[in-house]
Amino acid sequence: MSERAVLHVKGRVLVGPEEVRDELWVVGGRISYDRPTGARDVRTVEGWVLPGLVDAHCHVGLDRHGAVPEAVAEKQALTDRDAGALLLRDAGSPSDTRWIDDRDDLPKIVRAGRHIARTRRYIRGYAWEVEPEDLVAYVAQEARRGDGWVKLVGDWIDRDLGDLSACWPRGAVEAAIAEAHRLGARVTAHCFAEDSLRDLVEAGIDCVEHATGLTDETIPLFAERGVAIVPTLVNIATFPELADGGEAKFPRWSAHMRRLHERRYDTVRSAHDAGIPVFVGTDAGGTLPHGLAADEVAELVKAGIPPVEALAAGTWAARKWLGRPGLEEGAPADLVVYASDPRADVRVLTDPRRVVLNGRVVG
Repeated sequence: MSERAVLHVKGRVLVGPEEVRDELWVVGGRISYDRPTGARDVRTVEGWVLPGLVDAHCHVGLDRHGAVPEAVAEKQALTDRDAGALLLRDAGSPSDTRWIDDRDDLPKIVRAGRHIARTRRYIRGYAWEVEPEDLVAYVAQEARRGDGWVKLVGDWIDRDLGDLSACWPRGAVEAAIAEAHRLGARVTAHCFAEDSLRDLVEAGIDCVEHATGLTDETIPLFAERGVAIVPTLVNIATFPELADGGEAKFPRWSAHMRRLHERRYDTVRSAHDAGIPVFVGTDAGGTLPHGLAADEVAELVKAGIPPVEALAAGTWAARKWLGRPGLEEGAPADLVVYASDPRADVRVLTDPRRVVLNGRVVG
């Protein structure tokens, strides 16, 4: 389109769960609710409009073996984009994906640096593997490299114990989280099991990934402290397969993983009902493919979260939580257009009619 061209998006613009407008205009790549004057070339798109979806837990630049070439990372980002996920929180990657920031055709990424794990207590090739005395230094390093987030591995299988267990002593996580906060970064942690959660929350953590180990004892603590969770239910669905694979060597761990899986929906629903902030994330990029944000919204609904709130967890509320704009006046025009109202049936999210990124129709 020419320099003075505009995009006219009309139908039902869902600025928020209850705020609906009839149209918006895209001028110079940004949103306007005032009809521009002097436009020579107007392209019109019609439908139900949402801000670009958010995947608040994925891994661009990572696969099951570790870091990937730029061409693979590009394909991952494009897959998310074409599925309507235009804002990603990269919850740990060994790859340097800063080059994506220079591409206006790829989703915007909020990075958490590289995972920080206990020595031999995580997937090989993913994380910095350190001991407690070095945790603060590595947190400071990744706080400076990330976009306001740091990612810890809070628990993992202890091969001597044969089950999941906490990776860090209480004093180490207290010092590490305090250092991240001093540097202006928030901290999140991978946690499957129960026993790491109280220490992390009382140490001041901001978010927990997966959070399958939440119980009646820790849910009120999360709610009181305002600690968010990103359940990644599309990933938790793989627990039975993982358990089967580890049965012969680690039967205790396998049984634990099955229990966590069986109660996953009850856990998420109880967390939501208690007032814990819940956000959409898929854990794509390790063993799962990208482009699953819509499926995760549907999983939250299956868990018992009302559809509009599940939708907010992957759009308006998630963008606010990450400090990024939605469909506000003057915001970058990152939006997705659907054929019908996603508030009535979130399954429509799997089939975007149009994807607009930085004001350009890219899908």
